[in-house]
Amino acid sequence: MEATVRSGGYRIALVLLLSLNFGILFFDRNALNFLMPYVRPDLGLSDTQVGMLSSGLSLTWAIAGFTVGRFSDWLGSRKPIIIIATLAFCVCSVVSGLAQSFIMLLGARILMGAAEGGVMPVSHSLIAAQVPEQERGLAMGVAQNLGSNVLGSSVAPLVLVPVAIAFGWRHAFFIAAAPGLLSALILWFFLKEPAKDGFHHDAAPRTSLAGAFADRNVQICALISILLVSYLVCCWAFMPLYLTATQHVSADATKWLMATLGISAGIGSFAVTALSDRIGRRPAIIGFSFLGAILPLGALYLSGNVWLLAAIFFVGWGLNGVFPLFMATIPSESVDPRLTASLTGVVMGIGEVIGGVLSPSLAGGLSDHYGRDAVMWLMLVLCILAGVIGCALRETAPRVLARNTARQNGTATAMA
Repeated sequence: MEATVRSGGYRIALVLLLSLNFGILFFDRNALNFLMPYVRPDLGLSDTQVGMLSSGLSLTWAIAGFTVGRFSDWLGSRKPIIIIATLAFCVCSVVSGLAQSFIMLLGARILMGAAEGGVMPVSHSLIAAQVPEQERGLAMGVAQNLGSNVLGSSVAPLVLVPVAIAFGWRHAFFIAAAPGLLSALILWFFLKEPAKDGFHHDAAPRTSLAGAFADRNVQICALISILLVSYLVCCWAFMPLYLTATQHVSADATKWLMATLGISAGIGSFAVTALSDRIGRRPAIIGFSFLGAILPLGALYLSGNVWLLAAIFFVGWGLNGVFPLFMATIPSESVDPRLTASLTGVVMGIGEVIGGVLSPSLAGGLSDHYGRDAVMWLMLVLCILAGVIGCALRETAPRVLARNTARQNGTATAMA
């Protein structure tokens, strides 16, 4: 089933705009993580409550991802959903800045997850409907990882931490909300709604969601999502605290170390997904999952050498580049691309509910009882398990499949 392909210029602009919008979304989502060293003492939060704040957002993010993605596939309309969600998470960022207690802040984060969760499934469905399959791995990688990591991981700490130091953490939340208003305006004027379903599929029946989830690749991607989303949210929620409070890294150095993660993932949005188009989805997921083990090990044992630790953070966070692969690209290539939003919502939702919701609370409890080193060991186990499970994936990259078919045909011809 081929997509209804737009012009090359529009496709590039579409992917970059969706990437920018998701980056602004992650700027808001990650703001609390970078501001936590200032929020925690002001509101008197325990490490368990820090984990609960991340868990609450992940829960509603997951629910929204599934329900909004499913609704979008059923409705066949994406543009208004993205614009409304963009405006909503701006409001939630402002409410976060107004929070006077743990309960109020938790409520703001829960509402933010509900606003943000449907954005990426719908964005991936726009790409699947308008970008050729040979380009989808790279396009989905850029849309999901470039803006979210450049803005959400690199720019956010460099902007928000100085604002928090100079004016207080509440003002930092207010600033985090502003770019979303501009993004919503650009989306309103630029974004084109794809044709119904966006695919040429004359007599091709639509695969049911239950049938799609019965596919082994989709199930494996859901398991990997649980593990690597857990890895991700544990790092976001606890790494700034771990570096400053446990390893006694300065706030300024921590700011730059966390920014290194965003630079790494921004490059990975091109490099990892483009590499997977050439070498295959399976080896990319296996290799980069194992590579992620060096990040928590570096935080545990090399905190005294900030430059070496920055290099380790940069390389280890390359793991982030595989997220679009198991959340959207592999599921859409394994079954029916017309279900991209639904499948992305399901895989992302399972990862967020089981991994994103449970793991921060688990990590917070482990930290309170055994020390924050336990969070680093948890991250190590999670990425290794993801690499092992990735070995069971069935390859789906179109170029690799075509190459394998040509090789098999050549072998058969030679034998004949």
